[in-house]
Amino acid sequence: MSQLANLHLPSLTQNTSLAKYTASRLGGTADWLYIAKKSLEELAQVVQTAWDDNLPVCVIGGGANILVSDAGVRGLVVVNRVSEITYGNWHDGRTVSASAGTGLLRLARDCAENGVAGMEWAIGVPGTVGGAVVNNAGAHGDDMASSVADVVVLERSGAKLYSNAEMHYDYRTSILKARDDRQFVVLQVNFILPYDDPEAIKARMTEFNAYRKRTQPSGATLGSIFKNPDGDYAGRLIETSGLKGYRIGGVEVSSKHANFIVNHGDATATDYYNLICHVQEVVRQRQGIDLELEIELVGEW
Repeated sequence: MSQLANLHLPSLTQNTSLAKYTASRLGGTADWLYIAKKSLEELAQVVQTAWDDNLPVCVIGGGANILVSDAGVRGLVVVNRVSEITYGNWHDGRTVSASAGTGLLRLARDCAENGVAGMEWAIGVPGTVGGAVVNNAGAHGDDMASSVADVVVLERSGAKLYSNAEMHYDYRTSILKARDDRQFVVLQVNFILPYDDPEAIKARMTEFNAYRKRTQPSGATLGSIFKNPDGDYAGRLIETSGLKGYRIGGVEVSSKHANFIVNHGDATATDYYNLICHVQEVVRQRQGIDLELEIELVGEW
């Protein structure tokens, strides 16, 4: 019996479906599921207990940018909803600090209300600060790497502070995303963001949000499925390969933006995965390009 059972937390359950916690509305059950809402201290306690039991820990945050297997996830899955934002004028220009469970949408809007610029690109982007900092999320020519000062990360040996340079950011990746052991949890992110007129910030956000609605599908999607190859766009390659609207089971390559896959409500994660593989194979055959996943496959495949 895992020591997790001794914590007696109502937010910690066993054999729980993950489908409602993922942006695609897909995924099997987690052995243990913890919804972190109370505090970072409680989150750290639960995660450390799992590690002490040698259980794998997977943080899914807002459930975006991940495809969870129908077979589920072994060990502990954490949905991080601890959301706190503070503003100040700290050392070396740091102006904003946000806990990793803060939604990107909330952060973008809150920054705008406080006259802090630099997060306008995140309006409408699903997911949380923690996931965004691991994946170096971005849009409209901007990304996390351009504003992150440092990241507080819980590891088995304790908390560690990663500077921007130590994160080794690159296009949609970081040193944390590249780690195979996955024995870490992002707790807090500190930003260097400039101040600006709130109305000017909101105007940019309105423009970005309108563009997103014009060009990207709504509904149960994971966002961009594939990274853009150097000098090209994954969506263009998929569209010119004749795959817009291609469907397997309950999932379909979006007719609005070919780098999105939409769950029409009767899909499985296996459908989703099979469509991803089909798209990769057709683009490889017709375009001579190997599309690399931007999303992460989670669980037993």
